[in-house]
Amino acid sequence: MTTRRTALLALVLLLVALPVAAQEPYPTRPITIVVPFPPGGIADLTARPLAAAMERLVKQPVVVTNKAGAGGGVGTQSVAIARPDGYTVLLGLVSISLLPERDLLFGQKPAYTRDQFVGIARLNADPPVLAVNAELPWKSVKELLDDARKRPGEITYASSGIYGASHVPMEMLLQSAGGLKMRHLPTTGGGPATTAVLGKHAALWASPPALTLPHVKAGKMRVLATWGGARLAAFPDVPTLKELGYDVEYYLWAGLFTPKGTPPAVVKALRDAVRQSVQDPEFKSAMEKAQTPIAYLDADEFKAWWDKDAQTLAEVVKRIGKVEEK
Repeated sequence: MTTRRTALLALVLLLVALPVAAQEPYPTRPITIVVPFPPGGIADLTARPLAAAMERLVKQPVVVTNKAGAGGGVGTQSVAIARPDGYTVLLGLVSISLLPERDLLFGQKPAYTRDQFVGIARLNADPPVLAVNAELPWKSVKELLDDARKRPGEITYASSGIYGASHVPMEMLLQSAGGLKMRHLPTTGGGPATTAVLGKHAALWASPPALTLPHVKAGKMRVLATWGGARLAAFPDVPTLKELGYDVEYYLWAGLFTPKGTPPAVVKALRDAVRQSVQDPEFKSAMEKAQTPIAYLDADEFKAWWDKDAQTLAEVVKRIGKVEEK
């Protein structure tokens, strides 16, 4: 009887303690932002000033960790299976939508699915630009594609990975141009892809504007077009692909995510912190310096936008079909 009373008392104390535990303040220890690409890319350039701004708000360290590999898949999966407590979050790019579609296309179980994440906010959304090594002869998209038509499979373009954020727009363009063929050089992120073009290991790539602008100013790269719906302020003389007659439009975007199952109070705290962080003068300055306009959407708006964008990209991946790494 004494044993039953003791067990019952322990159960009652546990039930009483649960609401108290659920109301514990957040955060009480460091937060890790996982960037699934190497340093130097747009995800990294966004994550670091965001972390600094958040740290000033939440009064806890906010640490950026780069976990590159598989076009963003390694780091993204690590967050998908992380403990949903708000202390491990993801700074993801458009590739978060593309990689599961790639796996399904090849009949593989996806390393993660979109429903394993809760979107906290979209931070930016920029169209890539068609950037070529300035020492190469092409001065227009027509010259480039005419050359590709004469030499199928000989011109090399770099990307951040197979079916990654910069691979898909290139394949969209080649398909729109009549199914042209170029050689694909996948890398592990925006930084390595830029290096590949600068070093002539590849001739061109679909680059975030922020990564290309310094090299254009230095005379090392040339921009032929943009995938956006309108010309970019940073490149006012550069036409959109739609202007040139190619029916393609595509955006590189970055958003913050937490694993599904994160407590609502923690999600709200993260939303509040990010909402305030994007207004932080130092974050704004960093984005301006990177030539990456803030395009903030809070969680609800972001979800609706993300669902629509992901559906469009799923159709694009199916249309591209199986592209084997060489």
